[in-house]
Amino acid sequence: MKVFRGLPNDRARAPCALTIGNFDGVHRGHQALLGHVTAAAAELGLEAAVMTFEPHPREFFAARMGDLSKAPARIANLRDKLGALASGGIDRVIVEHFNEHFASMSPREFTERVLVQGLHVKWLMVGEDFCYGAKRAGNVHTLVEAGKEYGFRVETLPAVMHGDLRISSSEVRAALARGDFATTRDLLGHPYSMSGHVIHGAKLGRTLGFPTLNLRVAHRPAVSGVFVVQVHGIGPQPLPAVASLGVRPTVEDEGRMLLEVHLFDFKQDCYGKLVRVEFLAHLRDEEKYEDLATLTAAIARDEDMARAFFARRTGALTATDRI
Repeated sequence: MKVFRGLPNDRARAPCALTIGNFDGVHRGHQALLGHVTAAAAELGLEAAVMTFEPHPREFFAARMGDLSKAPARIANLRDKLGALASGGIDRVIVEHFNEHFASMSPREFTERVLVQGLHVKWLMVGEDFCYGAKRAGNVHTLVEAGKEYGFRVETLPAVMHGDLRISSSEVRAALARGDFATTRDLLGHPYSMSGHVIHGAKLGRTLGFPTLNLRVAHRPAVSGVFVVQVHGIGPQPLPAVASLGVRPTVEDEGRMLLEVHLFDFKQDCYGKLVRVEFLAHLRDEEKYEDLATLTAAIARDEDMARAFFARRTGALTATDRI
């Protein structure tokens, strides 16, 4: 899969079947959309393409207003989003920098400069509530009319449902916020996880007797607290662990988001290694403790609860195997 930061140059502008969106989490609704795009691309002899945005448009407008609390929490980082799009069969992803210039484009300017001249779109699918252009002045109706004028076909995808629930990034965020990983898995079509390279930390966990793998989290995540997790990418099987995702209020006040993962009975250095942390259960919210001794005792309790979780799960699997 080819990834472009902004519109491709002339030599890379092959005609394409396109969809446009933030694709945060690449949930089952997104996956259905990608399936239609790849099918149309194969039928018409086009490249299957996705245009997405960085930052999220709502994050841009929140920053412009000076209130980042209005920005949506991120389900996935860009690496994980691109990996999911590649798994969906997409040939080309355009990561468009959402800035003042892009936000101020009229619907016609967006159609001419981006869709027609920039991407050579021949087939386009969007959701039924799709809006585009400055002040969201363009909608599906204007897009269909633009397609007739400029020679590309427009189709819409109805909402994808999970029972009575419309699958959306907002619903995934809500499930994550309440620690409901079963519903999150149903909406995503797979367990929730987060990937990153292991970085050097302050080594405080090692001092306290709980060494951790540290992963930097660049954006405000849709989930925070202390969790039972398992880690992929170190050995042939996922390794059991307990993890804290948050701003570490007891030991610093800089507000940096960090994912700290304590692997059980594991002492190898993994700096620089790309790992994937799969979230299994929420244990508690992040807390600020009065001193390191109290923090250490809390971490010990977290490890005990996580080990008990894995023991129960192993016992259930063994019982199932006997049936």
